[in-house]
Amino acid sequence: MVKNQAEEIIKYLKKRNMDGSYFEKIGQAVASIIKEIPDGVLVGLGGSESIIESGLVNELRKKDIRLLDRYKNGLSKDEVWAMRREGLSADIYISSSNAITMDGKIVNMDGIGNRVAAMVFGPSKVILLVGMNKTVKTVEDAVARIKNYAAPRNAVRVKADTPCSKTGCCREEDCTPPNRICSQLVILESSMLPDRIKVFLVGEKLGF
Repeated sequence: MVKNQAEEIIKYLKKRNMDGSYFEKIGQAVASIIKEIPDGVLVGLGGSESIIESGLVNELRKKDIRLLDRYKNGLSKDEVWAMRREGLSADIYISSSNAITMDGKIVNMDGIGNRVAAMVFGPSKVILLVGMNKTVKTVEDAVARIKNYAAPRNAVRVKADTPCSKTGCCREEDCTPPNRICSQLVILESSMLPDRIKVFLVGEKLGF
């Protein structure tokens, strides 16, 4: 069933000028992503529990690349902020997605916006590692999933003082900056550049 769903999504991604592939296991997807990355390139990373869980960061650290490693211990806030900016001009940008629809639309919601900005424009290639647990039927379902499932968990992860971090569900009327983590909603419906965006779908649960 999951494989059939992935094949359906991949079919629609192709129509939208994006590339998709499916892997049953996380390790298989990580190994395939590593093969996509030549030596010497600048690689940026988006904030992502999926990327952390997958073990991809450790594999990237072994490569002869310039990695903007925002997950390295001991970094200051200014250093992480500088990496976010530099990531917008990386050769390859790697992240995950909050949700993907069955007809191949990629839906994300950011707090600062650097992750969705890099997906839209800047890096020559964007690689998204996405668990099939993030698939939904429609964009409306995707937004509901983000606000009432992913965002509360991410708020807890980053220690954001939001209503959803306390109640587990969205109370948008009470959620304001600077603590609000749902500030930019971006829907990738297609790519003008063929295969700039590559989606690696995984049959195992990955991230929120």
